[in-house]
Amino acid sequence: MIESEFVAPEIDWLALAPLLVVLGAGVVGVLIEAFVPAKARRVTQIVLTLAALAGGFVFIAILWPQIAVQPVQVVGGSLTLTPFALGAQGIIAVLAFLGVLVVADRTATGQDAFAPAASAVPGTSYEDLARRSGLEQTEIYPLLLFATGGMMLFASTDDLIVMFIALEVLSLPLYVLCATARRRRLLSQEAAAKYFLLGAFASALFIFGVALIYGFAGTVRLLEIREMVRQGALPLEGMSVLLVAGVLLVVVGLLFKVGAVPFHAWTPDVYTGAPTPITGFMAACTKVAAVAALVEVLYRVTIGVQAVDPQIMRQLQIVIVVVAVLTMAVGTVIGSVQTDVKRLLAYSSIAHAGFLLVGIAGFNPQVQSSTLFYLLAYGIATIGAFGVVTLVRERRITPSSGEDNGPVDDDGVVLGEATEIAQWAGLGRKAPWLTAAFALFLLSMAGIPLTAGFIAKFGAFTGATTGGLWWLAVLGVLASVVAVAFYLRLLVVMVFQRAEDEPAESQVALVETAPGTEPGEAEVSAGGGAVTGGTAAATLTKVQVTTAQRVVVTVVRSRGPAAVAIAVCAIATVILGVFPSPVLSLVEQASKFVP
Repeated sequence: MIESEFVAPEIDWLALAPLLVVLGAGVVGVLIEAFVPAKARRVTQIVLTLAALAGGFVFIAILWPQIAVQPVQVVGGSLTLTPFALGAQGIIAVLAFLGVLVVADRTATGQDAFAPAASAVPGTSYEDLARRSGLEQTEIYPLLLFATGGMMLFASTDDLIVMFIALEVLSLPLYVLCATARRRRLLSQEAAAKYFLLGAFASALFIFGVALIYGFAGTVRLLEIREMVRQGALPLEGMSVLLVAGVLLVVVGLLFKVGAVPFHAWTPDVYTGAPTPITGFMAACTKVAAVAALVEVLYRVTIGVQAVDPQIMRQLQIVIVVVAVLTMAVGTVIGSVQTDVKRLLAYSSIAHAGFLLVGIAGFNPQVQSSTLFYLLAYGIATIGAFGVVTLVRERRITPSSGEDNGPVDDDGVVLGEATEIAQWAGLGRKAPWLTAAFALFLLSMAGIPLTAGFIAKFGAFTGATTGGLWWLAVLGVLASVVAVAFYLRLLVVMVFQRAEDEPAESQVALVETAPGTEPGEAEVSAGGGAVTGGTAAATLTKVQVTTAQRVVVTVVRSRGPAAVAIAVCAIATVILGVFPSPVLSLVEQASKFVP
């Protein structure tokens, strides 16, 4: 028998520290759910989550001087820490921190955005029992940590098997979180189901592409494939079809997470149905991780094969260009006719995916610094915008008439979020500071000068022109002009239109009621439509809504975290637009993503 000696691998624990802190805190969060008393559980989870994300960012800052000089490979190359990967990790940590602040907020109504029992069937006695018992969904915080850890790993590995595992680690918690909305429960569960099913197809295509790449090269590590092609160990003649097909299938899986056309179908429905704080977290952080992984896959493959067979790079570039054009067109054209704020922001996200692909299509490694800046600027504006949406609510006004059969005075029941654009009319008079912050985020997304979005789009379009795709940059500018139109339309509604203070003479609304229903648990749509609530033995009853009883739009007061996140995002948007040099110099160092 031949005896072999086991050689333990040398592990750079400092390089793994950001991931270990975030994922380790997620494990601790699960234990907190089991052992910490219910009264202290929420505060403990919030403190642990914010501390873990801040600690992960601190370790990233400590690692930056070392990695900027000499990138390292950890655990046999399973984790490849380059300036680009570390920069993406830092952006994810910052955006996740801001996103958790919005998630942790409880408005003046004393409620958060999450159902007391997300697994309960809407309208059942179990859901009513959970509501009456005062249960809270504190499990969302370890789920957020697991998703964030998966994103950080996803953006910093060139091992396609590890990348697939990271894809599932970040996706599975998001599937669950999308189904946890306190109101519009059926819509939330439908969004989670769509996200899960389409995500499963994307994951299957990804792993099938990994199998084809392994069949071509005998390895799943992109750096090894690059070196083998450079050294002539992998003849591309006759086998290039296998490589291109494998890379394209992997890219399809990544484009699904980016939200690019034609893999965008999940985006509007999931953004609308998911709890709004989760929508902001997902829209910002997931896009950073997916775009970083897409850049590493495309650029590492093309760097290796460009000198041997430039035709392969040309084929991949054509695919990215076509997807970029379609994505910009769909995002801007369909976004311009939306009447719901969350769906408008969803199509805005699709359009921005197209703008990002414009820069990536140039296949210029130095341009990737502008990609990181774009992801930071867009993520900050997105979290701030969805933070504002969480505070704009519907409110039912039912003043007492003094008659026996008259309406009952309930002192204004605060309902769900007011997401119809028409409901935002006159918001500038009700909450001028909140409106100013939201306007700033929209202007940044539109790419108006003196905002972070302008610098970001300028860098992306410059990347296309540097790569010889000046016409694609022109299309990007034209798409940006169209996008400005629907951003300004929303601003005009908020600032210049007056709210309808007097309702129609008589409307009929469907209100879900039940014995003991608490204020804020039943929902009435502004147009009189039926909206599911979450109460036991609920019955749909017709309620005559007269001039004495109506639904108006109000801005609820934040208890702190969401207001802090919105203020930080607004300040950062201005600073990155007026004084971008310090951040640009940092991301310029991060343009190196190959050891």
